Amino acid sequence: MATASSLPSASAIRYPVFTRRQLMLRDLFEGCMAWRVWLLLAWQDIRLRYRRSQLGPFWLTLSMAITVYTMGFLYGHLFHMDLHTYFPYLAAGMLTWNLISLLIVDGTNTFTEAEQFLRQMKLPYSVFVLRVIMRSLIIFAHNVLVIVPLYFVLHIQLSSACLMIIPGLILLSLNAFFFGIVLAIIGARYRDLGQLITSLLQVCFFLTPVMWSPTILPVKYHLLLDFNPFTHFVEILRAPLISTMPSLLSVEVVIGMTCVGILLAAALLTRVRHRIVYWL
Repeated sequence: MATASSLPSASAIRYPVFTRRQLMLRDLFEGCMAWRVWLLLAWQDIRLRYRRSQLGPFWLTLSMAITVYTMGFLYGHLFHMDLHTYFPYLAAGMLTWNLISLLIVDGTNTFTEAEQFLRQMKLPYSVFVLRVIMRSLIIFAHNVLVIVPLYFVLHIQLSSACLMIIPGLILLSLNAFFFGIVLAIIGARYRDLGQLITSLLQVCFFLTPVMWSPTILPVKYHLLLDFNPFTHFVEILRAPLISTMPSLLSVEVVIGMTCVGILLAAALLTRVRHRIVYWL
């Protein structure tokens, strides 16, 4: 029978010691594996936001439809554009921009929004970033219905280019994941970032060819569009939605931005992961 003197002391027991980099990789891996958790949280967010509503999340679709069809008729005449080409261009651009802005704005508030979970439960931080991404994709799936009537009314021929929306969504989701980690960490540390991001996005909306076409700009200004990353993020989703192929430059820029996001997220999460909960 073991006596107290024969038991190992607390100092003699060795617990596994993980480096900060290992903890970061473990957080990312366990967060991705806990897909049931972030999928349930995302769906629950949608249900709570529209509880007791008859249309539920389809209110977003109705609001988007009113905005797109009104703007399409108005700006199509202001810019002297052919409505048969401008309507689908604007609709696909607005759908894509709405998804991007949701990912950025909600991503900035990811950890502050999940404060109660983080204080009471031990879950990977990446779970809550994936929650925001999935919630935004669910809203995007509802809003895609806005462009469906245009396919029939304007007789848009669907081609194999439409399949490019799948890799486009994957690339956009990867960027949302890694840049979302960066924005969520900075947003938890500096609460004013959310207001700043919202204001900057309004400016970026008008600087990005969402409701206007680059063809109306002089050639000398096209270089400025190439340096605007939002131009390329919009392009990789808008082009497949209107049955055209995205430009190779846009694909290359988005892949390059993905690599930058991986490096930034890994560096920042490794360095300050243990401090996040104290900033909430």
